[in-house]
Amino acid sequence: MREIVFDTETTGLDPRSGDRMVEIGCVEMVNRVATGATFHAYFNPQRDMPAGAEAVHGLSSTFLADKPLFAETAGELLEFLGDAPLVAHNASFDFGFLNTELEICQCEPVGLDRMVDTVAIARKRHPGAKLSLDALCNRYGVDRSHRVKHGALLDAELLAQVYVELTGGRQIGLELAAEANPVGQIADTPERGIGDKPLREARPHTASEVEIARHAAFVATIESPLWGQ
Repeated sequence: MREIVFDTETTGLDPRSGDRMVEIGCVEMVNRVATGATFHAYFNPQRDMPAGAEAVHGLSSTFLADKPLFAETAGELLEFLGDAPLVAHNASFDFGFLNTELEICQCEPVGLDRMVDTVAIARKRHPGAKLSLDALCNRYGVDRSHRVKHGALLDAELLAQVYVELTGGRQIGLELAAEANPVGQIADTPERGIGDKPLREARPHTASEVEIARHAAFVATIESPLWGQ
């Protein structure tokens, strides 16, 4: 199954009050494994960058001044997203900004039925625990030492790793390995063994007549057995 893990950076918290999206980062996953395909873009928000927002992601108005408008990149972004489910942390926030930008450039919004919220998943798995991306990285041992400030692509890459852990962790890889080499198939080597070791004939598992007789003699010596009551 193809899924897209994504994150956004913005000028503020509410697109309805005029805040805009200034960065998006997307990571493609197939069967919960990152394929290496990504989409990343910065956008000129056509407005100032509040100091509080800049302190979070480090994106200044000067840096964004020569970046394309969202409308110029919307087609490429939508092509990358396709019809895949979209995974985000506190997904209603990111969906709100994404769909606002799509509405501004008169594109169809992304359906909320495609939303996968890792905060909601984490809340069910770890009730009462801290649910920030940093906290979940710490819980699952995801290395975030290179995360000095928020960045959409970096955060999407971290979230992709957290998402795998939230939905089954490394067991997913074991299941895929089991499918690749189903139980009962013999290794394809000249000796039908493993590596350089030749195949050893299976040991007999049925008791011999002598063993059966010895067992019966032993059972006969047990006084008042439970199975005889």
